[in-house]
Amino acid sequence: MGKKLILAEKPSVGRDIAKALGLHESRDGFIEGKEYIVTWAMGHLVTLADPEEYNPEYKTWRMEDLPILPPRMKLVVLGKTAKQYKTVKFLLDRKDVDSVIIATDAGREGELVARWILERAGARKPLKRLWISSVTEKAIREGFSQLKDAKAYENLFHSAEARSQADWIVGINATRALTVKQNAPLSLGRVQTPTLAMVKAREEEIRAFKPKEYQLLKLRAKGAQFTHEGGRIWSKAEADALLKKLTGQELLITLVEKAEKRKEAPLLYDLTELQRDASNLYGYSPKETLNTMQALYERHKVLTYPRTDSRYLTHDMTDTLADRVRAAAKGDLTNIGREILRKGIREKKSFVNDAKVSDHHAIIPTEESVVLSTLTDKERKIYLLVVKRFLAVLMDPYVYQSMKVTGKVGTESFTHTAKVTVSLGYRALIADASEEEGEEHAALFEKGERCPVERLLLEAGLTKPPAYFTDATLLSAMENPGKYMASEDKNLEAILKETSGLGTVATRADIIEKLFSSFVLEKRGKEIHITEKGRQLVKLAPKELTSPEMTARWEEKLEKIKKGQLKKELFIAEMTTYAQEVVREIKAATVTFRHDNLTGQKCPECGKNLLEVKGKNSTMLVCQDRECGFRKTLSVKSNARCPECKKKMELVGEGDKKAFKCVCGYREKLTAFQERREKEGTAMRKSEVKQFLAKASKENEEPVNSALSDALKDFFK
Repeated sequence: MGKKLILAEKPSVGRDIAKALGLHESRDGFIEGKEYIVTWAMGHLVTLADPEEYNPEYKTWRMEDLPILPPRMKLVVLGKTAKQYKTVKFLLDRKDVDSVIIATDAGREGELVARWILERAGARKPLKRLWISSVTEKAIREGFSQLKDAKAYENLFHSAEARSQADWIVGINATRALTVKQNAPLSLGRVQTPTLAMVKAREEEIRAFKPKEYQLLKLRAKGAQFTHEGGRIWSKAEADALLKKLTGQELLITLVEKAEKRKEAPLLYDLTELQRDASNLYGYSPKETLNTMQALYERHKVLTYPRTDSRYLTHDMTDTLADRVRAAAKGDLTNIGREILRKGIREKKSFVNDAKVSDHHAIIPTEESVVLSTLTDKERKIYLLVVKRFLAVLMDPYVYQSMKVTGKVGTESFTHTAKVTVSLGYRALIADASEEEGEEHAALFEKGERCPVERLLLEAGLTKPPAYFTDATLLSAMENPGKYMASEDKNLEAILKETSGLGTVATRADIIEKLFSSFVLEKRGKEIHITEKGRQLVKLAPKELTSPEMTARWEEKLEKIKKGQLKKELFIAEMTTYAQEVVREIKAATVTFRHDNLTGQKCPECGKNLLEVKGKNSTMLVCQDRECGFRKTLSVKSNARCPECKKKMELVGEGDKKAFKCVCGYREKLTAFQERREKEGTAMRKSEVKQFLAKASKENEEPVNSALSDALKDFFK
């Protein structure tokens, strides 16, 4: 009997699988045992070929070559991981390997990783699928005891491949056409462009907003506050007249409603909801949260699969919940965990619903115990968010006494609402942002009672403009774009609810990051603003490509491919036709892109004026000529804190003038900063400096003369 080759997505997961199966013979790029061989990708080993792979002339971007529409999409091996691909192909070709088990991440992207490798390698051996939501030894062993037929996931692969090919066909042709037309690096995409358009629309709404004054009529009786049921009064004269009319009259209580109400904990986390909370609570970007989740899932094995869009569990998971409580309820949460186990865990519809779980259930703790001190600060915060939400759904509901009192002064109605907590339940552990706090008031009212009005007053207010997007609210907008973009299509709302909106839980973080790195969005504090380049890009883009409606329809079709209701080839044919239309529209356009950020400094390589651009974490000088590609970092946001105001400082300058600068005006030379840190015993270790440097340099797509790199190079000696 031959051996089974297991293909994992990453080396760390491959090693976890090998350990769970008792494989110990480690080789270069794989681990072997008597029955199994475990190997791995390094993320993607294979990808769609660049245009120049079809024709060397495509390396030069020219309008006359567009649209580029290959009759059959080619797959190529990525150069950086070519060695590992050769290892995987060697193993696939081994005569003693008689079958393959796909063990890449259990999702659309993971399926694509494996299938492309198998296709490029020409593998034809029988396939099985390992489908698990956590990488603990227990989950791996259970997964291997119930391997799935890989045929069941072929439509998932077709959906993933259709998405990638559509992005290539539309993105490459639209981006090349607009970039060549305007001689400026302008990127278009089926998700990023409508996302950018939403930010632009929101800013235009804010700029056009004109505040309007209103009055609210309120009164106090028996110490309780009542509000006029008529709501906002837009005429000051009308409000003054009403106040005068009601002054001196009594409040007649016409209705008293009391009820005891119960509220279950908020739903468990999916990735988008977790990213929103991490942004609101800790200021983490969606990408930071996803990366942290990946570490907690893969390296620490204490949380389940992160890229999920479900907020429920399945019925068959109920028996595992007690073990998860024991593993996760540590430290300050120990007593809460003990109380949950003492009362026993009951399955509730509020968190168990098989119909609302597709590929993966909600994010919850695994049965693996964690030592919190081994986690970074960021990992600990994200982990505890998930654990507390998980424990909360297992706790008793929040119980409160609700009271609504309605009364009349003359012919005008007023209402008072109050809420008195009976039992905190889950709210002893977590606050519920969606729960409006009512007035806790013990005043007793009876129907027919007449109460003296202690105070009658008008409160003036101004209407407020919509808020600028933040990471959290932009994620919400991408998830439900119909709320943010006007459309005459009556079916749009239904389509958007049926699909995942713009992008998916797995791709939204990367899309937002790309918009920052291409300098069409910028951060001002927590607020996200569109740059002048971004505004022009939306104006220059084909109108249909800026619409979330079109993108939502694409996602709907990808979902149909996944369910076997639509052939991939029909969708790709539609994308090909659309790419031809986009190129024609861009070619015919008469609007010209104008740089608004030209500096007086000349590019040292081509002599043209440089542009000053702000990335998410740095300020750079970039050559305006896209073919030149020169970049130079001027300043980088650092983690170094100002000794005076404690805010994070920027590293600026060159040569001997390199210095840290703070917004409060504090400035300190780099050498003096390092000397001070050494005296304090807080100097950066070489490993920390390397991590900081790697993180900061990600914004530079090509090698640059980085001020940060120059400043820190001496610390590596």
